[in-house]
Amino acid sequence: MERTLILLKPDAVQRGITGQLLTRFEQKGLQIVAMKLMQITPELAGKHYEAHKERPFYPGLVKFMTSSPVVALCLEGIDAINVCRNLMGKTNARESAPGTIRGDFGMSRSYNLVHGSDSPEAAAREIGLFFPEGVVKCNYSAVNWLYDPVEELKK
Repeated sequence: MERTLILLKPDAVQRGITGQLLTRFEQKGLQIVAMKLMQITPELAGKHYEAHKERPFYPGLVKFMTSSPVVALCLEGIDAINVCRNLMGKTNARESAPGTIRGDFGMSRSYNLVHGSDSPEAAAREIGLFFPEGVVKCNYSAVNWLYDPVEELKK
């Protein structure tokens, strides 16, 4: 199982579509192992986006991410990072395919509704930033109906 951080960004919260976006991840079969509504501080935004600190869009990104609460999620599943990134669609929502979150709900490159970790290393770092208290592990019975163990063992 792999874990990833998902942020339902301020535009998703303000538009009142967080439930619909969360449903997409759950319907795909990803398990929620941590979730909270939170206000990102400038300090947390700075740590989260430190790789972009020298980029011209950085100040606007921090301002946007601290402008309203977000819903932070840690999701778990086989190949969760790739699965979530496919569900989200391209960064520029106008270029995202129909059926993706950004393709169905977005119109902007900047206000693109959702963040997802882009690698296992980034996921571990980001989950630690947003859930320093850890995550909840439970016996998710649907897992037996999501994955074919014979197929998964071949990988």
